[in-house]
Amino acid sequence: MQDLLKAIASGLVEKPEEVSVTSEEGENGVTVYHLHVAEDDMGRVIGKQGRIAKAIRVVMRAAATRNDMKIMVEID
Repeated sequence: MQDLLKAIASGLVEKPEEVSVTSEEGENGVTVYHLHVAEDDMGRVIGKQGRIAKAIRVVMRAAATRNDMKIMVEID
């Protein structure tokens, strides 16, 4: 799951070497993935009115559902 998130974000940003993903276990068995990008690339990952961020979360939730997981994606 971390590799998928990193691959999606790396395709969007100008500095793919600065993309990193960390994860932690949250409440109720939910895995929280934290996406870290360069400050200059933050707008590219979030998109206008958060549309790209929302699309990333939808794709990640769909992949998690296929693996019987519960996840959240936070963009830091």
